[in-house]
Amino acid sequence: DLVTEDYYGQELEFQEDLNKEQHSKTLKTNITWKKSDEGVILIFPEDLDINTIKGKVFLYRPSDKQFDFEIPISLSNHNLLIPDKRLLGGRWNITVDWKYNTNSYIYKTEITY
Repeated sequence: DLVTEDYYGQELEFQEDLNKEQHSKTLKTNITWKKSDEGVILIFPEDLDINTIKGKVFLYRPSDKQFDFEIPISLSNHNLLIPDKRLLGGRWNITVDWKYNTNSYIYKTEITY
């Protein structure tokens, strides 16, 4: 038996993510992050026009799915704040699925907050 009913659909999604990871390697600089008193700050590449960056940030809590959430990318500068009040202490998996002009990118990291 297959573990998932939609094996083909998931295989296509996996391949899309691989393609986005390859595109990410072509960037002069990728997304970085830092912890602050206000929460976690995602820093988008300075050489990109923030007005053409679109996408979503997915935050997964491996120990408890009920705390998973996503936020749209909305930038007024090159930083995106994930507020402290949304983040419990512990491990988080962060995935930024984003587009710049016509290219799609993905950034994944694991953090302990």
